[in-house]
Amino acid sequence: MNIQVSQHGNTGSGQAVSFSLTKGDQMHILHPEQIVAYRGPSDGRSDRFMNVNGMYRKRRLIQADMSGPCQFTAALPPGFAMKTVELNEGSDLLYEFRNLFFYSQGVTMQTRILRIKNMLITRDAVKMKFSGTGTIGILTEGAVCETELHPSQPIYIDAGSIIAYPENAKLELTVYGNTLASQHMSYHWKMTGQGTVLFTAGRQNHKLQKDMENDGIIKRILREVIPFGGIFIK
Repeated sequence: MNIQVSQHGNTGSGQAVSFSLTKGDQMHILHPEQIVAYRGPSDGRSDRFMNVNGMYRKRRLIQADMSGPCQFTAALPPGFAMKTVELNEGSDLLYEFRNLFFYSQGVTMQTRILRIKNMLITRDAVKMKFSGTGTIGILTEGAVCETELHPSQPIYIDAGSIIAYPENAKLELTVYGNTLASQHMSYHWKMTGQGTVLFTAGRQNHKLQKDMENDGIIKRILREVIPFGGIFIK
């Protein structure tokens, strides 16, 4: 099985993801309408309805099961990138299911219920844990960063930027810095543990773009002076 992510044109043109499956390979595509080119037997693609949980989590009805031998290309919208993750038997990362673009044969899924206070902040009730061996593709806004957790030295990551984190990680919703800093930032996860955490810079890119727009001087001052003004004053 071979997966290649290639950039075509400028960053505003989007990306193309090319898949090459050999005989016996199977890939499940959760956004089948993004497939723009296919080469292989006509019966190499079989669309089916998702299960109820998948329909609810993805707000979609159909997924495509692609069987090798075949090659096909899927298009990604401008501003989005694809992160492929190789899973093994020891993998324990928890993901947002809505970010899942594809998964290969050999991958199984389990739901993990979040704590009530975490639900209120993330506006999500569950995470998905992928087990087994295989490959998954995560659709993200902006570049994807990866860093190692430490058992005792915490890292603070914007709560809305997290893509995946280990199930064993210890998480605490908080802010950091002095009073002015904590009043002008969104909630962060204070994380310790073992393993790697994935996060994206896309949310901050949008904020910087808005800041660079020609807002009135009064609105900009209010956003900076009023506690949490950047959240309430758009």
